[in-house]
Amino acid sequence: MISQSPETKITTQPPVRAPSSVPVDDAVLPFEIDALDLRGRLTRLGPQLDDILARHDYPPAVGKLLGEAIVLTTLLGSSLKFDGRFILQTRTDGPVSFLVVDFQAPDRLRAYARYDAARLKEGQTSGALLGKGHLAMTIDQGPDMSRYQGMVALDGGSLEDAAHEYFLRSEQIPTRVRLAVGEEFRGGESGRHHWRAGGMLLQFLPKSPERARQADLHPGDAPEGTVTHTVAEDDAWVEGQSLIGTVEDVELIDPGLSGERLLYRLFHERGVRVFAPLPLRAKCSCSREAVSSMLKSFDPKDRAEMVKDDKVVVTCEFCSSVYEFTPEEAGVE
Repeated sequence: MISQSPETKITTQPPVRAPSSVPVDDAVLPFEIDALDLRGRLTRLGPQLDDILARHDYPPAVGKLLGEAIVLTTLLGSSLKFDGRFILQTRTDGPVSFLVVDFQAPDRLRAYARYDAARLKEGQTSGALLGKGHLAMTIDQGPDMSRYQGMVALDGGSLEDAAHEYFLRSEQIPTRVRLAVGEEFRGGESGRHHWRAGGMLLQFLPKSPERARQADLHPGDAPEGTVTHTVAEDDAWVEGQSLIGTVEDVELIDPGLSGERLLYRLFHERGVRVFAPLPLRAKCSCSREAVSSMLKSFDPKDRAEMVKDDKVVVTCEFCSSVYEFTPEEAGVE
């Protein structure tokens, strides 16, 4: 046993160092600003995002929208403390009628979008592509646990707007989100563009719950003259919102700007602490065995109708993998 010398000073302060200049793609970087009671996560996506989107050759507008959904999912799903799944899904009446992003903790991502090519127009915003409908966020803790699902209406706004509405109504945690997706051109690669994306989530989590209070939701059809409940925002949260509001899209997706340098650029005056990055990978959960089990769960008549040219062909909507079965293997009599 070794005792401490009386001259030894014991400190609990974390080590201080300069921000790394080395960019790290396909990872989530957690951080906190103690002086403002702020916590957050920064996502930077490169090759793994490009792998997901390139499998389907989406039109640029659809790829950008699905990229935003993937970034938002990583920001939210990476907070899971157990081996579960976080699923983001939209169903709307817009040109992109359906999209789903499946994050399986701790690091697996897959995504898919369904769209009507005839309704796509140049320069459409994410809100116009989605139209009206709903966004659902589901936490699946496994077969032995109940699912948790939160929903928010989509009414022509962006995914950022929907995320803010979700946290206001479901989580009641002061939250701001920034999402950015773009295409990077690399010379010498037959002119193909590569997708990049980035995002930041910032939350106000003071030790005193009273400081995080927010105004009540709109009273709806309350009688005319009803006094609306208001709460002055905490100065620390006002400052946090101002800082994240200065982040530009190009900063979030710049391959030459490291995540640590971006966070230092934003919060160095208050002091920012970063934690170990959480890696992400594009990985579908489909397999021949899983598809075979799915086929056997269908009604025999439905299986028989799937036979074409003496075989059953199933294509995974997420990763575009193709699985072929003989009628006997598919359970067709």
